[in-house]
Amino acid sequence: MSEFEVIEKVLVGGLEEEEDWVALLDAVLAVFDCVTGTVHTMAAAEGPLTLQAQRGIPEEMMAVVTEIPLGKGIAGAAAANREAVQLCNLQEDLGGVANVGARKTEVSGSLAVPMLDGDELKGVLGIGKFEPYEFGEEETDRLWAVAEMVARMTA
Repeated sequence: MSEFEVIEKVLVGGLEEEEDWVALLDAVLAVFDCVTGTVHTMAAAEGPLTLQAQRGIPEEMMAVVTEIPLGKGIAGAAAANREAVQLCNLQEDLGGVANVGARKTEVSGSLAVPMLDGDELKGVLGIGKFEPYEFGEEETDRLWAVAEMVARMTA
């Protein structure tokens, strides 16, 4: 079964319950060999991003990542700019977008892409690794493709 088939299989069941979002995130993390990630959705055009699922986020960070204003942090920047945001080593370089508190996640390599259904922003999908890592163009394109699939399934 291809990586997209694994994710599509999760999506076929819909994304209505918390466990659906967690299953989706787990499938994405497995495909990209990542250990941490988040899925945020947006109910209104002006935000905020609302957390639907997470893996690897410390409890003390939950208040910060549960709702993220557009333009704030990695996910907020990806949403506001409708572009992928990548940090090769979050522990050493905040890239002008991450907050200092993001280092508490112990993530180094991270990538966040907006979930777009055409021009409509539906949320942000983010993945990360504990070691410094630069996601290549092919990996970024693959995460974009997954984010678009998820966006089409999001009400």
